[in-house]
Formats: sequence, C-alpha cells, structure tokens
Amino acid sequence: MQESTPPDNATSEEPIRELVSGATRLTLLGTAHVSRASAETVVALLSDLERDFDAVAVELCRSRFNAMMDPDSLSRLDLFAVIRERRVYMVAASLALSAYQQRLADQFGIEPGAEQRAAIEQAQARGLPVLLIDREVGTTLKRAAHNLGWWRRLNLFSGLLAGLLTREQISADEVEQLKQGDVLETTFAQFAEDRGELYAPLINERDRYMAARLRAEATEQGYQHILAVVGAGHLKGLGERLTASDPPEPAAEIEALEQVPPPGRLWRLVPWLIVALILGLFAYGFTRSPELGWNLVLDWVLINGGLSALGAALAGAHPLTILGAFLAAPLTSLNPTIGAGMVTAAIELTLRRPSVGDFAHLREDVTQLRGWWHNRVSRVLLVFIFSTLGSAAGTYLAGFRIFGRLMA
Repeated sequence: MQESTPPDNATSEEPIRELVSGATRLTLLGTAHVSRASAETVVALLSDLERDFDAVAVELCRSRFNAMMDPDSLSRLDLFAVIRERRVYMVAASLALSAYQQRLADQFGIEPGAEQRAAIEQAQARGLPVLLIDREVGTTLKRAAHNLGWWRRLNLFSGLLAGLLTREQISADEVEQLKQGDVLETTFAQFAEDRGELYAPLINERDRYMAARLRAEATEQGYQHILAVVGAGHLKGLGERLTASDPPEPAAEIEALEQVPPPGRLWRLVPWLIVALILGLFAYGFTRSPELGWNLVLDWVLINGGLSALGAALAGAHPLTILGAFLAAPLTSLNPTIGAGMVTAAIELTLRRPSVGDFAHLREDVTQLRGWWHNRVSRVLLVFIFSTLGSAAGTYLAGFRIFGRLMA
C-alpha cells in the first residue's frame, strides 16, 4: 500500500492512500466532516486528469443518498407503512442524524455531507458512475441495537431523542472526533455508555462491508481506477481489508453483514409468558370470587388503558386518538403481535393527515421542542412512542397491582 499527499492545488490535511486490490487501483480519500477543505480536495482530485478515474465511490447508502440529493423524498414517506412495518424508531433515529448534521451546519457554516455531495456532483459532471458503498443506515442501527441490552438500548434511544431537541454547541472533543472519525459513530456513540459496544456495527462492520462492495464493483464492472471518498475513521480499516492476502468472497461478506440478527428465543417468549401470567392471574381471581375477578379486570383496563391514553395526551393526540389508546391498550397488551402505538398512530394519522408542508418542514421543525408537537408527521411519531411506553408501563404496574390484590 502506498500513501500519498493531496495534490498541490488542494490546501488540505485530508489523508490519501493509494493501493491496488486485484486488478483495480483505488485512491482512498479520508475526509473530515467539519472541514471545508474536504470538498475542495475532492474537486481537485477529480480535476487531476493524470489520475484518470473511471468511477467514484462514496460512503453513502441508498437512503442517505436519496435524502441528500432529493430533499423532497420525505414528502413521499408512507407513514402507514412506517407504522405497519414498525419502522417508527428507525425514522426517529434518522431524524436524529439529520438534526445532528444540521447542528454542525449551523455551528460551522458548512453543508452537511458537503464532501460527499461534491464527489457526486463532480462525478456526474464528468460522466463517471457513482458507487454507493455503505450499508443501509437502518440495518446498521438495528445491528448496533442488537449489541446492547434492553436498558442500554432504551438509554441510547432516549439520548437520540434528546439530541434532536438540544441546541447546545458541539464540543471541541466532538469536533476532533469528527475530524478523525465517522459521523454515524460520533452521532450515536455520544449517547452510549460504552463506545466499544457500538464500534463493531458502526465502524468495523462497515469497513468490511465497504471493502466487499468495492471489490464486487471492481470485479463486476472492470473498473481500473476508483476514487473512494470515506470518513477518515474508515481509512485504516478499509485499506487493511482491501489489501488482505486472502479476502472473503464479496457476495457472501455483503450478505452476512446485511443480516439483522433475530431476537433470542427467550426474548421472543417473554411477551407471551407475560400474557399467560396475566390471564392466569385473572383466572385465579375468578376462582376465588367473580367480584374479585372483575375487579382485577377493571384494574387492568384502568391502569393499562389510562397510562397509554396519558401518553397519547402528552403527545398532543386528537381526543378520539386518546380514547382509542384507552380502549386499545388493555387488549393489545394481551396480544404481542400488535402494539397500542400501532393503533393510536393509525387513528391519529387518519384524523389528522399530514400536509405537504408538514413533510417539507419536518427536518427543520424537529430541531425545536415545540416543532415536534406542531408538525403532524412528528406528532404521529410521538403518539406512537408515548402511547407505546404508556401501555408498556401500564402492563407492569397493572400486573403488580393484580398480584398484590391476590396476595392480600
């Protein structure tokens, strides 16, 4: 592997590594996400005719590429599908990333992903193919969540939500991490108790994935010289994998890294065990006396439905949505295949369908606390999350209440 410096007309500290993988030459440009010079270096490299690139690879997945190049893509978001497919938390996490990047833009006066945009635009202007080599952000986040226990997963998600609302300046330490690291790792690891838990899915796995994608593209398309624009934090790992003496077969590597590990058998059984326990307590109560049995049922309805309705109310839901939460939660809590949030979000979406303007202003609105309640898109997400949390809390509190009655 040979490491070189940027061309003379690029005043930059961005490292460049040139290497050969198979029959393909690769120029890896390590960029800093808060450096204007990164975009300038990209332009300078692609303007250097002697390098003769025939493809440009960028550290983007299809969804991040669409969000960057097609700002109106959010207006085509199918919220019903998001709710039905339980992708609400993934959408919220994506908004957290966008909000963090917007804070960068506001603080440093730079466009989020400016170096990636420059690479894409320069490649398109020169008629060069653009290769999207990063793994889908949703897959990466799911694999990251799988590495955490449920409590740390809750801490991470609550931290992400807090990150959406904060207007604090990004610290000097975070700036240095961005210069040397990766925007996804810096965004999400700041909310994790132990960065090591997130290193594998956010950095190591993506190094492997991007190396496999580059090898696959080079082999299938016969590219002779590829410019790859990646975060500086990926430069070392990516280079090592591209020059490995016995690299894994690209297709198998990509397939393995795109798999989302299923929950363990125990975790799949827990919701059904809770349902069986609650129903067993009801049955035991009725065997002692019908009056006690109905009192237990009433406790279940009032506590579970009441807390879910409270969550919906805190989210600013429509009165009929709040009523729906109260009626649905006691039933959905006894059916693990459907959650109270799915019902309440669907009702809210039907009663208050978002306008084109809500989608257009979504990214801007969610950077402010009141914007979450003002924008109908984000309010649907809040209704889902808050009513779900209320029902979950209600399940445990009602369960303890029922158990206490039977033991009295």
